[in-house]
Amino acid sequence: MIRKLLPCIALLLPAHASEWVTLFNGKDLSGWTPKIAQHPLGENTFDTFRVEDGILKCEYDKYPRFDKKFGHLYSNLSYSHYLLRMEYKFTGKMMPDAPGYVNLNSGIMVHSQPPQSMTLNQGFPVSLEFQFLADEGKGKRPTGNVCTPGTNLEMDGKLVTQHIVQSSAPTIPADQWVKIEIEVRGNKEIIHRVNGREVLRYQKPQLDPKGAVVPTESLLKAGQPLQLSHGHIALQAEGQPVWFRNIQLKQLEK
Repeated sequence: MIRKLLPCIALLLPAHASEWVTLFNGKDLSGWTPKIAQHPLGENTFDTFRVEDGILKCEYDKYPRFDKKFGHLYSNLSYSHYLLRMEYKFTGKMMPDAPGYVNLNSGIMVHSQPPQSMTLNQGFPVSLEFQFLADEGKGKRPTGNVCTPGTNLEMDGKLVTQHIVQSSAPTIPADQWVKIEIEVRGNKEIIHRVNGREVLRYQKPQLDPKGAVVPTESLLKAGQPLQLSHGHIALQAEGQPVWFRNIQLKQLEK
């Protein structure tokens, strides 16, 4: 069942351009809310998300085991037309009992369902993910792909239903800070950039009515439009330590 949203959560920014604003203050998690699978909204299980030395860190040193506790840190506001930029860096090793694919793997979710609508055990929100990847020493592994939990998208006027669409970004070592930017223009278009270069673009983000990767039935029954034009931003925690910094957003004209 979709719970009633708090008014402040559902706010959308007004329809005029703005300057860059800082979404992470470098001191605490103000403006963000954690939701970790198997735990209630707002519980920062085992201090997963923490702020140290001005860096927002996703860490697992206090976990006895991962146990499928996929988590996300959600922006308290919902956004529609904007530029989002930040830097990320992988650190440490993935949790031993996490799935192998999470090694040097994280990301940010856009057009995400509200965290209040997540079920207790739900691991991933219905959203579109700007995927972060790093070199495992096994060949090409570009960062900046799009993953589609509970969603589809279009490219060149054609519906794309595959879960991962690969970008043209390079394979980057894990120990480097990487600058990324995502340009989100409602339902019209989304563009991924890595270190200042465009690596992927797609159009018409939308719910997957089949819910092939993440179930969408409850959202559709609650009246969620098929075409996605806004949603929350979420930083991912899926078993691999990762750091974030310089998280900034600039509102775009509609």
